[in-house]
Amino acid sequence: MVKELLGKLSNAHGLSASEGNVRAIIREELNGFVDEIYEDKMGNLVAVKKGDDFKIMIASHMDEIGFMVQYIDEKGFIKFVPIGGWYNPVAYTQRVVLHGKKGQVTGVIGAKPPHVMTPEDRKKEIKTDDMFIDVGATSEKEVNDLGIEIGTSITIDREYRLLANNRLTGKALDNRVGVAMLIETLKQAKSPHTIYGVFTVQEEVGLKGAKVSAFAIEPDCAIATDVTISGDHPGITKKEASVEMGKGPVIALVSAAGRGIMSDPRVTEWLRKTAESNNIPLQLEVGDGGNTDATIIHLVRDGIPSIPFQIATRYIHSPIEVVDLTDIEEGIKLLVAALKTKPAFN
Repeated sequence: MVKELLGKLSNAHGLSASEGNVRAIIREELNGFVDEIYEDKMGNLVAVKKGDDFKIMIASHMDEIGFMVQYIDEKGFIKFVPIGGWYNPVAYTQRVVLHGKKGQVTGVIGAKPPHVMTPEDRKKEIKTDDMFIDVGATSEKEVNDLGIEIGTSITIDREYRLLANNRLTGKALDNRVGVAMLIETLKQAKSPHTIYGVFTVQEEVGLKGAKVSAFAIEPDCAIATDVTISGDHPGITKKEASVEMGKGPVIALVSAAGRGIMSDPRVTEWLRKTAESNNIPLQLEVGDGGNTDATIIHLVRDGIPSIPFQIATRYIHSPIEVVDLTDIEEGIKLLVAALKTKPAFN
């Protein structure tokens, strides 16, 4: 079930501030499983399972990295800006979807071919300014006639696929993995407490949706479901990433070497005890870089005890991210079990 849901979510398109397609899938999936579901002014989708006065917020961002049309030249080539954290060489030669006013338009990201590069050109890292999108048009007017204009959102055109050993690859697994975990947790959870499942917007461009939703909800504690870097493939060291795929979900004790979140020890203990008592494998992480919605949530109002709850993922912020389905399933089990209790704050 999670496998099919994740495929649907991965194939959906939802650039930061354009998450509507993902929101629609979530609404459909949660119909009949929650007591209330609503969209706030910023576009966060909030699903509520009502219980007692203790409020637990689980946040998962819907948006994915992509691009936006900056201008169109007289020959119909489209210049763009990256939205979210891109490593420029990953973008070069990708096929993309432009979400125009008249519907989706396919394009490709092109640049100067290597055959005509000088030796100096070959030594340089390709930059966004060197690239453009080709939709097959021959003029600016033809591009406009396709419904594309300045500000049109652009996402990667890549479909979800199964790999060996219960592993999966697709675009936007950062963070459709977290979204899938939260959907399934809300479906299965039976908690005495009030659970706010918040599917946030604009995480990739500054953790924005999480901030406003946490301010409005004012939960007693919060968990952010997301992905983290897996350190189990060539070219990466244990110092750079210590967690691995297939060894269970991950709780981050620290993100961005403390510049992000220092996870609340009481929330940490809550999840660790839940994992131990239910024989669920759990990995710990102290990260040098990268943040989640938990980073901003824990700074809202007078402070909200928070923690990132993550899945080890290979090749993050690329169109071919890879995860292990078993880690996701174990993550759901842990969250469902944890929600039967609460952190010991007294």
